[in-house]
Amino acid sequence: MKTFLPKVTEIKRSWYEIDASKYTLGRLATRVATVLRGKHKVTFTPHMDVGDFVVVKNAEKVQFTGRKLDQKKYHRFTGYPGGVRTKTLAERMQSEPGKVIRDAVYNMVDSNRLRKPILRRLKVVVGDKHDFKIDKEIQ
Repeated sequence: MKTFLPKVTEIKRSWYEIDASKYTLGRLATRVATVLRGKHKVTFTPHMDVGDFVVVKNAEKVQFTGRKLDQKKYHRFTGYPGGVRTKTLAERMQSEPGKVIRDAVYNMVDSNRLRKPILRRLKVVVGDKHDFKIDKEIQ
């Protein structure tokens, strides 16, 4: 197999929009991660950042299966003794629904040097309104 190597000037970035209310969290995150990484393009190259921008709207309306809202827990550590702070998914969706989606996509992108610039192109919006110019919609 021959790998196509696009020049930096040849990389064209489009803006995609996806409505979170139509998907469960995991299925939404996989679609978003694929577009952010650029795997949907013919010119995909594993060691280059060739992905597109993604705007996720209606972040607060994302769906969950089973009893995840009560059973799924997020832990963080403050750095002090006894400083483990735990929130359920339901608590986190009330206070920060955008971060729930961002964390799910974060864990689906490879952990390497490209992860940070890839995730900068992810825009999560609570509600329907935003000011981004959209080229295409993810189905």
